[in-house]
Amino acid sequence: MTYSVSDPGENQTISDVFILVGFSYLNKLQIVLFLLLLVIYLVTLIGNLLVIFLIKLNPSLHTPMYFFLVNLSFLEICYTSSVVPQLLVHLLVEEKTIFIVGCAVQMYVFTILGLTECCLLAAMAYDRYIAICNPLHYRTIMSGQVCAQLAGASWTIGISVEVAQTTWIFRLPFCGSNRIHHFFCDIPPVVKMACTDTSKNEIMVFTVSVLFIMSPFLLIILSYISIISSILKLQSAEGRRKAFSTCSSHLMVVTLFYGTALITYLRPKSSSTPNSDLIISLMITVVAPVLNPIIYTLRNKEVKGAFRKTVEKSISSHNQRN
Repeated sequence: MTYSVSDPGENQTISDVFILVGFSYLNKLQIVLFLLLLVIYLVTLIGNLLVIFLIKLNPSLHTPMYFFLVNLSFLEICYTSSVVPQLLVHLLVEEKTIFIVGCAVQMYVFTILGLTECCLLAAMAYDRYIAICNPLHYRTIMSGQVCAQLAGASWTIGISVEVAQTTWIFRLPFCGSNRIHHFFCDIPPVVKMACTDTSKNEIMVFTVSVLFIMSPFLLIILSYISIISSILKLQSAEGRRKAFSTCSSHLMVVTLFYGTALITYLRPKSSSTPNSDLIISLMITVVAPVLNPIIYTLRNKEVKGAFRKTVEKSISSHNQRN
């Protein structure tokens, strides 16, 4: 496969490098953005690792809901790490290059994790549906085996669909300028680099979005229609409040994730501009992963209680050693 790049006044053929323009237009302000994103990335890692360790260390949290939350936190760590470290480096250097092979690997990882998260959020909605609408049979239905199967199915769908889609994209011939007006190798800007008819690829991207992003979203909506219906039937206001509080964190995460994903992949081309694409992508890759552990810890009494117990145990153990 041959990749070519055209600079003003000359035609030059290159075989292995793209340039990620990203936030070059910010000039010296890139340092400020670097510091901001570095802090957010570190908070993301610490927050999601804290959620994982708290759940692993506290037997009271060894339930299906928190099993899925561990998977979600792990996904978020990998998801943001597939993009942000490279972005941080590019904010500090003049040459913002990426090998085409590296670009393909980044797209494989990012898209697989993104689609897996879509499916995992649907599995979490199903868990909440069973917990509220069929509480007497919850432990029977949501057994450890079923939870593992749901998580495994999420990964299987994400890997199989996105490997096929990304492989097809990187079989396209790329020519013209090698400058990608984005800060990572996302699907829309890479497809724009192709020097052939990409209508079939665009139809494929749209089809994948509808089938494998909207289908889990539809399942989530149907689950919450049943959940809200069941909650409204409860007699006590306290019971309704407790039932809704078990779902509110998940609902906020779903709204944040799907809101940005739908805007990115299903909005009309006419409303898309390079700068708006960058901001929306930052929301998906940087803001959402840092908010998820905050949402699940600040709005969850069980997690806050587990954190308090873990800290108390650590202090007690330290005092005993001294």
